Amino acid sequence: MRKNDYLVCYDIADPKRLSKLARFLEKRLVRIQYSIFYAPNMDKEEIYQLAQSIVDYIDPEEDDVRIYKIVDPGYSVGQAYDLSEIFIIR
Repeated sequence: MRKNDYLVCYDIADPKRLSKLARFLEKRLVRIQYSIFYAPNMDKEEIYQLAQSIVDYIDPEEDDVRIYKIVDPGYSVGQAYDLSEIFIIR
C-alpha cells in the first residue's frame, strides 16, 4: 500500500482538550509548529485510525482539526530542511 506524508493542524477551543490532544499527537507525530504536526510515511489505514483517535479528544461543535496529504514538497525560499531527511519515525 502506498504511503504518504500528512500535516495535522488543529484549533481547539478548550485548553484542557487542547493539552490532551497535543500530548496524544506528540507521542505519534513530529511537532512542526504550535498546532501543526507532521505525519510521515503513513498509509491510508493508518491516517484513518489516527483521525478516529483524534475524534475522542475533540468537541466537533467547537474544535477544528484538519489533515492534509502532502502531494508536493513545494519550494523553499531561504534556508529550509527536508523533514524526511531529518526525522525517521517507525
